[in-house]
Amino acid sequence: MAENKTRRMCFNINGLLGGIIATVLLLSVLVFLTINAIAVQQKNATTFYKLNDASNIQMKSTDNIKHYQVVK
Repeated sequence: MAENKTRRMCFNINGLLGGIIATVLLLSVLVFLTINAIAVQQKNATTFYKLNDASNIQMKSTDNIKHYQVVK
């Protein structure tokens, strides 16, 4: 009978170690995206806009950008 000479380790890349690596990778991506989302929210929360000539704003128009001004 032929003997099975492959190594069956618990810490194989397809086993427990692979699961740990995948989990750490996914959690690091989650942390990166969360930190960037918080930074974007904080930046936009402190950016104020002034509305100029509100009577000429149309519902669907690309020219509406002319009516907004960023106040610093």
